[in-house]
Amino acid sequence: MKAKSAYRLIVTRGGRAPALLADADRVDHIEVVDIDDGEVVLFWDLPPQAASRRARALREELAQLDAQEFLARWSTVD
Repeated sequence: MKAKSAYRLIVTRGGRAPALLADADRVDHIEVVDIDDGEVVLFWDLPPQAASRRARALREELAQLDAQEFLARWSTVD
């Protein structure tokens, strides 16, 4: 099963501005949630530009990898 079918990506911005114009003190939150049980399996608090890059990479790999491969790959990322 593709990771896209097993997990949902939730990105919460800490402000209204886009990442490029965001305040340096802002913190954005990224969550990967298991669709079946609603549990958060991965979570990051990042500065806006890093969160934007991470979310883009997560979306790409959600579409490409199997659920187990996705979780194994991203569970080691700090």
